[in-house]
Amino acid sequence: MAVTFDLFGTLVDVEYPSDPAEAVARELESRDVAVPDDWHVAYGERHVEAPAGAEVPLPAHVARALDSRGVDVTQNVARHAVVAAFDPDVTRRDGAVEAVRGAGERGPVGLLSNCAVPELVPRTLIRAGLRGEFDAVTTSVGCGWRKPHPSAFEAAAEALGSSTPALTHVGDDPETDGGIVAVGGRFVDVTETPLSEVVAELEAEQ
Repeated sequence: MAVTFDLFGTLVDVEYPSDPAEAVARELESRDVAVPDDWHVAYGERHVEAPAGAEVPLPAHVARALDSRGVDVTQNVARHAVVAAFDPDVTRRDGAVEAVRGAGERGPVGLLSNCAVPELVPRTLIRAGLRGEFDAVTTSVGCGWRKPHPSAFEAAAEALGSSTPALTHVGDDPETDGGIVAVGGRFVDVTETPLSEVVAELEAEQ
């Protein structure tokens, strides 16, 4: 049995910026970027055409948003500003380590996270004490697809040497994490099955 876990809202709680556009603006200004007066409007617009379900890395979105207002920045500056803006306080949820290790005793275990911010997932894993607990880490910014798109689950399953019908995904959002069901896998909802009961639930499915 291959198992993947969602990260944010499932294994950890994270304090996100209450105003992401403003947080990014502050980091851009600290790097001598002239942020346009209507930045909040530009930030909220769509600037990168992508297929449905595809992930648009936030630095690319920020660079295009600035460009739409005549402000030219390098991808490197945009990336550093975004990474700094989303530098969160992380709290590991009770039972997270035990659930991941218990799943790992029954087969390959991975992480599958929707995240448009580069470096955020590995940084979160370090701060939560979860680094090195997974056989594979798959992120939407890395594979190019967001859950519930089938390609996201396929990428995670392939990284574990498995297939989506043989994959159980543990998460907190039926709309996104529950997309595993559409490709033949199983979904364990931690809002109904606490992390402390996940291993028992996995055993019951075998």
